[in-house]
Amino acid sequence: MNTKNLALIGLMSAVLCILGPMSLPIPISPVPISLGMLGVYLTVYILGMKKGIISVGIYILLGMIGLPVFTAFGSGIGKVLGPTGGYLVGYILMALIIGFFIDRWKTNQILIFSGMILGTAACYLLGTAWLAKQAGMSFSAALAAGVIPFIPGDLAKIIITMLVGAPVRKTLWKAGILEAHSEQNVQMN
Repeated sequence: MNTKNLALIGLMSAVLCILGPMSLPIPISPVPISLGMLGVYLTVYILGMKKGIISVGIYILLGMIGLPVFTAFGSGIGKVLGPTGGYLVGYILMALIIGFFIDRWKTNQILIFSGMILGTAACYLLGTAWLAKQAGMSFSAALAAGVIPFIPGDLAKIIITMLVGAPVRKTLWKAGILEAHSEQNVQMN
C-alpha cells in the first residue's frame, strides 16, 4: 500500500460515510431506502475488489465505533448486530463479488452489470436471513419487507454507477491515480 492507495481508500470511505446516512424510512419496511448501496457500488467500481473491500470495511468499522454513518445517522455495534445489520455486513460480500467481476472483466459492461446484480443478490440474501432471524419473521416476510420494495431503486443505483463509474475509473487511470497494472491489457478509449 502506498500513500496514493491509502488516500483513495480513505476518500471512498468518506464517500460512503456521506452517502450511507442519507435515507428515507418507508412505512412498509423496517429497512429504510438508503444511498449506502450506491456508495458501495461506486467505491468498488472505482477501486476494484481489494481496495473496495478495505474501504467498505473502514466504513463499517467507523459506524461500529460510534460515528453516525449508517442509515438515518445511526451508529454503534447494536446497529450492526440489529435486525438490519445483515445488510451492512452484506456490503462486504457485495464488494467481494462485484469487485471480482470488475477486476476480471474491466471493460465488459454486461459482465460487470451481472456481477453487480449477483453481489446485490448476495447482500439481499444475507440481509434477509439476518432480518428474519433477528426480527422473528419468516424468510418470505423478511424478503417482502427488506428486499422487494428496494429492487427498483437498487437497479437504478446500479445503472447510475455503470454510467458514472466507468468514466471516473478511466480518468483516474489516465491521470496515474489508479495503478496501471490493475488495468493492464485493457484498451481504454
